[in-house]
Amino acid sequence: MSASVDDDVVTDPTLPPVAVPPEKLRSKWTPAKIALWVAIALLGGLAWTMLAIVRGETVNAIWFVFAAVCTYLIGYRFYSKVIERYITRPDDRRATPAERKQDGKDYVPTDRRVLYGHHFAAIAGAGPLVGPVLAAQMGYLPGTIWIIVGVILAGAVQDYLVLFFSMRRGGRTIGQMARDELGKIGGTAAILASLLIMLIIVAILALVVVNALGESPWGVFSVSMTIPIALFMGLYLRYIRPGRITEISIIGFVLLIGAIIAGGWVASTEWGYAAFHLDRSVIAWGIIIYGFVAAVLPVWLLLAPRDYLSTFMKVGVIVMLAGAIVLVRPEISVPAFSEFAGGQTGPVFSGPIFPFLFVTIACGALSGFHALIASGTTPKLVEKERQTRFIGYGGMLMESFVAIMALVAALSIDRGIYFAMNASPAATLGTVEGAVAFVNGLGLAGVNLTPDMLTTTAAAVGETSIVSRTGGAPTLALGLAHIMQQALGGQAMMAFWYHFAIMFEALFILTAVDAGTRVARFMLQDSIGTVLLKFKDLSWRPGVWICTAVMVAGWGSILILGVTDPLGGINTFFPLFGIANQLLAAIALAVVLAIVAKRGRSYFRWLWIVALPLAFAAVVTITASMYKIFSPVPAVGYWANHFAFRDALAAGKTEFGTAKTVAAMEAVVRNTFVQGVLSVIFVTLAIVVIVMAVIVTIKALRNGGGADLEDAPVASRRFAPAGFLATKPEREIEKEWEALPADHPDRPTASAHH
Repeated sequence: MSASVDDDVVTDPTLPPVAVPPEKLRSKWTPAKIALWVAIALLGGLAWTMLAIVRGETVNAIWFVFAAVCTYLIGYRFYSKVIERYITRPDDRRATPAERKQDGKDYVPTDRRVLYGHHFAAIAGAGPLVGPVLAAQMGYLPGTIWIIVGVILAGAVQDYLVLFFSMRRGGRTIGQMARDELGKIGGTAAILASLLIMLIIVAILALVVVNALGESPWGVFSVSMTIPIALFMGLYLRYIRPGRITEISIIGFVLLIGAIIAGGWVASTEWGYAAFHLDRSVIAWGIIIYGFVAAVLPVWLLLAPRDYLSTFMKVGVIVMLAGAIVLVRPEISVPAFSEFAGGQTGPVFSGPIFPFLFVTIACGALSGFHALIASGTTPKLVEKERQTRFIGYGGMLMESFVAIMALVAALSIDRGIYFAMNASPAATLGTVEGAVAFVNGLGLAGVNLTPDMLTTTAAAVGETSIVSRTGGAPTLALGLAHIMQQALGGQAMMAFWYHFAIMFEALFILTAVDAGTRVARFMLQDSIGTVLLKFKDLSWRPGVWICTAVMVAGWGSILILGVTDPLGGINTFFPLFGIANQLLAAIALAVVLAIVAKRGRSYFRWLWIVALPLAFAAVVTITASMYKIFSPVPAVGYWANHFAFRDALAAGKTEFGTAKTVAAMEAVVRNTFVQGVLSVIFVTLAIVVIVMAVIVTIKALRNGGGADLEDAPVASRRFAPAGFLATKPEREIEKEWEALPADHPDRPTASAHH
């Protein structure tokens, strides 16, 4: 840690310490501690052995929980410590931007536990819920390895480093950092790529919500009710009982449960069914309008209370599901590697296991979207430098755990039902008979689907049909309901748990839609602001409205394309989402690589920590892009599909493949063109950024470092612990601060943290 000490930071000698002295940071190894870590390692080793080597006819779901938790604990305690000691080298004597630029709006020193929740709520969108569900078609092992090992070596590394370096640069966005570090060409390519990729990410997030709520009056009512509940919470905290976070959280949770129960009652009435049984395109327009309004309203009114609500829901539900898995111990009969793991095509998504498994499971293991959050809002709220490890690295581990739970939930349901739910309507014809014929025609070992299985399952969860409910969310809801009813309430509670899960997912995802739209608007304002200075002012209303409208129109148009896609929007658009998301991660890691190299010779031998995930992300995404652009297989390649349908239209055919009308054929031609063009643009921009970063890195290696673009250090005047729980030395320093006179300007107040 000593290397991080900056000699020109002189703290006020009249104040208590603002940082734990370096010699007290190293914890001593006691026999009890050694025994604990040996036990964690052995339990983790046993779990991995059961999953990867011993695997019999079935595997117990409890091993997924143990393998994940033990691996996360070891990765956080040891690997993230190495990154902290040798790469970031935080110094708590330096004031963070939140302290230096405190303005009560964007820059606010925030209690680390509150910020952890806020950051997790913003990064955890649809990806960790949907990707693992879709990837379950390949079997359980490939996805499990990528989610758990990928997050330790790639995802959490990216999130932590981007957050730290952005904080050292006053909270600059990844685009601005690219412009500063890589020059005009690399910077412009990174900003363009970030803006365009944001559009596809938000569109797919919204598409998942549309697919979850389509033709589900219960779901539509319950999710609609979360908006007035959030507005009420915002007003309550602002005007009725300011600062009473626990109180309003309990009220909000009770109202949410009320909304789910009322949804079942409303959907069973004639008027309720008629009012809330909406077509998918109507729901899509509703989300587009919601996205615009949510992004221009003040943060305190809708976004912050929804964040609280969804954080409690997200963490609570995932911990509850993990507990239920340990209690129920469901046996999983899906093979480790399925019949589709070796081929090019599959009923849920097409393409070979490498690279498509790695882009399908985007967010649970590595996600570029996180780089936008970690360099957008969070670095402006961090109280002390050493907290970035807990928030950045620790927050990403929590998201990976969400992905593992989603995978287990999807694996726990009958395989025949899984494929009936996730195959496109074109394959199943949207009917029970069509789904049975399609699934049984796949020739899977041990799978024998009957019409009765589909109708009784749909009735049990209070839905009219579960056939072709694509997008992952309904599958996850069914899996969660299947596990939860065994732990609590039995079969009679299936419908409640299913709709509880649908609302949980919609809340989960809509938080990312409004946060994503807001971040996209900031990025666009910042980019236009380099030409028209007025746009840089984030409080200038016309700029806010114009930029929000442009970004919403962008993702909204892609959403409408996805909703009307005859090939099943999520089945064709999700690979593009995954590729775009990982390309953004490669861009973020490329910028970080250049920054670490410029820091000087003592950092060179640790560059591999960044270079390893960067190389993997670059190879995976560029390979996947090449498949999507050049593959002659229409199910895999966008252009191959485009030309096949275009030629069929030219030949005067009135139906082709899965498109049964001329209008449907024209929609496929249009959609594949958009997807093909976007694929080419994304991969080109990413390659430009990576090449520029490599050039800058080589130059820095030759010169022994490069220009330091961090903000000048300013001495801090506050103290806060680094992790979730304060250590003994931290508690001693906290007592010194609390002993300051009540009227002392630097004395911490209870409300300052919130």
